[in-house]
Amino acid sequence: MTADLRQRAEGLAAPLPALLAQAEHLAASVLPGAHGRRRAGQGDEFWQYRPATASDGAGRIDWRRSGRADAHFVRETEWQAAQAVTLWVDRAQAMAFSGAKDRAPKADRARLLGLALAVLLLKGGERVGLLPDLPPGMGRAQLEPLTLSLATDDTTDFGTPPPAAMPARSQAVFLSDFLGPTEGLEEAIARAVEQGVCGVLVQILDPVEEQFPYQGRSIFESMSGIIRHETLRANDLQTRYRDRLAARKDALSALARHSGWQVLTHHTDQPPAKALMALWQALDGGR
Repeated sequence: MTADLRQRAEGLAAPLPALLAQAEHLAASVLPGAHGRRRAGQGDEFWQYRPATASDGAGRIDWRRSGRADAHFVRETEWQAAQAVTLWVDRAQAMAFSGAKDRAPKADRARLLGLALAVLLLKGGERVGLLPDLPPGMGRAQLEPLTLSLATDDTTDFGTPPPAAMPARSQAVFLSDFLGPTEGLEEAIARAVEQGVCGVLVQILDPVEEQFPYQGRSIFESMSGIIRHETLRANDLQTRYRDRLAARKDALSALARHSGWQVLTHHTDQPPAKALMALWQALDGGR
């Protein structure tokens, strides 16, 4: 490994222990004795074969099915398919916004909530994955790739959940501000509904994005610096801004209602434990 590559790898890994420690502490403070959310009626009937992942032990591999291909497969029952949750955590540049120096950026809160939820689910024996390319896996071994993936940032202005395949009849959680174009979100949820996946949209906003407290001369700039707008009367924009935000929230609620999903709103000045508990209850009620 070259010195430059080692330095970049160490820089990427530096925040991982702190993020994971925060997530585990948050999970323990919300549900110290969390168990799986098993439901009667989800039995051992065969559901599908799926490609084996690194978190699947050799004992779970169906060697007869694997012998007919160049890959390893796991025999999955109906219950196992239902006990999977796929996360999408928006890490685009817009999520780096914070309205105060002492307040966490939206992306940091989304990472924390996503990873804390994963800790709870994995402790309960369920499988957790992360879009776009980490399939659901079990056990503590799944936390390392989850944390590593969450530590990376996206270079786009606004994030969009990829319309990737998820386990049939499973659940999904999308965490974002959902302030960008909606077409990608609509496509992803439509694909999920086709697969029998239900889930929760968690809209994470900084309180100033709700209040729009600006007055007089103000300069508004996107996190990427590409979009810039200057006005001498920012207070004149307040009503129009709030109307557009309300319209976006209404559109999210309508999309969720039509798809059988739920919407939660969390502000970054609120305790993350409150949001995590609400999210856990929403998933449990969606069974």
